[in-house]
Amino acid sequence: MKPALPAKLLQALTPWRNAPAWHIAFSGGLDSTVLLHLLASLAKTEALPTLSAVHVHHGLQGAADAWPAHCQSICDSLSVPLRIMRVQVRPGASLEQAARDARYRAFAEVTGAGEVLLTGQHRDDQAETLLFRLLRGAGVRGLAAMPESRPLAAGYLVRPLLLASRDELEAYARAHQLEWIEDPSNADPGFSRNHLRHHVFPALTQQWPQAAASLARTAEHMAEAQGLLDELAHMDLRAADQPSAFPWLPLSSLALAPLRELSDARQRNALRHWLAPSTRLPDSNHWAGWYSLRDARDDAQPVWRLTDGDLHRSGERIWWLPSMWSEFSDASVSWTDPQKPLELPGNGQLKLIGQAPEGPLEVRYRQGGEVVEVPGRGRRDLKRLLNERGLPGFVRGRLPLLYRGEQLLAVPTLAGLWASSSDDWQLHWMPQTCDQGLS
Repeated sequence: MKPALPAKLLQALTPWRNAPAWHIAFSGGLDSTVLLHLLASLAKTEALPTLSAVHVHHGLQGAADAWPAHCQSICDSLSVPLRIMRVQVRPGASLEQAARDARYRAFAEVTGAGEVLLTGQHRDDQAETLLFRLLRGAGVRGLAAMPESRPLAAGYLVRPLLLASRDELEAYARAHQLEWIEDPSNADPGFSRNHLRHHVFPALTQQWPQAAASLARTAEHMAEAQGLLDELAHMDLRAADQPSAFPWLPLSSLALAPLRELSDARQRNALRHWLAPSTRLPDSNHWAGWYSLRDARDDAQPVWRLTDGDLHRSGERIWWLPSMWSEFSDASVSWTDPQKPLELPGNGQLKLIGQAPEGPLEVRYRQGGEVVEVPGRGRRDLKRLLNERGLPGFVRGRLPLLYRGEQLLAVPTLAGLWASSSDDWQLHWMPQTCDQGLS
C-alpha cells in the first residue's frame, strides 16, 4: 500500500499537531473506520495528541443497537478509548437535519478547550454537498460546502480527508482488511443525499469521470470567494461600528449612514456577516424588510422581523434585538427592601444609591401621560423628554419607573439624559445582560 493516504492525512493535520487531544467521530462506517485506523497506525510512529473515539447512538433504527458493540470491538483492537453517547433526536421537518443536530450537540459536549474533533468526510461527500446546495439555490457561503475546519464548542471540528476520494478510502480498507458498518438508511432514496449518491452521481461520472474532483475544486474556489466577501464585510462594518449615544444598552448596533453609502449587494453582504451568528437570514430575493427599514422616514421606528429576533431602526441607527429581549413581564413589582437590588423579571436589575425614600415603593412601566420633575425645568412630560434625547422606542416600554402610591418618584438616571431630582438618592437600572449600570 502506497503511503499516499497517510501522507495526505498528516499534511492536513499539521496545523493541529499541538492540540491537547484528538477525538474521532466514529460511526463505524467506512469513512470513520479508515480515519480511526489511519490515526491509530500513525500514532505508533508519530508524536500525535492523545487519541479517543466518540460514537453517537441516535436510536432511530433497530439495526443501530448493535453498532456500539461493533465500534467498541474495533477500538479495543486498536487500543483507542471509546465514548458511546446516546442522544435524543428532536422531531422536525427533516429527520436528516434533526439527527445531525443531535450528533453535533454530542460532539460539542466532548470537545474541550483547544481540542479537535475529527470527522471522516471525503472529497465525494464534498462534491455531493456542493451539488445538493446548488440545487437549493445556495449563495457563495453555501457553495463553499464543508470547510476543512471550523470552531466547535471551545475547540475545533476538522475534516482531514476532504482531499481523499471514496475510492482511496475503500482501497485502504481492503488492503488492511477492515470491517465496517453499512447503514441501511444510506440506501434509502427517500433521503435527498442518497438520491444524489445513487442516481445522479453515477450518471455524472459516467459522462465526466472527474466530476467529483471538479465539484470539490469548485467548492474550494467558493470558499476563497467567501473569504474575500468576509474581508469586505469587515471593512464595511468597521465604518458602521460607530459609538452609540446609549453605551449602556447591551445590544449590538450600527450607524446607518455608512451602510447607505454602499451598494445594495454590499449592504446585504455586511448585514449577513453581522447577523449570521444571531439569526437565519433570507435569500437575496427576500430583503424587502431591510429596504423598508433603511428607507423609512427619520421619525419612523420600523422593524424587520427575522427568525430569531428583530432588527430595529431608531433615527440613524439600527439595533439587533434577539427574541429573548421581548421576553419580560411589564407587571408592577413591589420593592419591599430598597436597600437591596431589585431583580426585574426579564429586565435586569434596579438599585437605589443613597438614602432610600420612605415606602411603600413599587416599580411600574409606562402607560402614557407620565410627568417627571427635572431640576431647573420643573415638571415635564416624560414622553417629550425621551423624544428630546432620542431614546430608542424599544427601550421605553422597559423603562422601570419608581412609584409611591400614585406618585412618580423617579425615572432611572439614564446616562446622557437628565440629572436626578434628588440629591439624597439616585435610581440606577442595569438592563438584562448588561454589566454596566446607568448613571
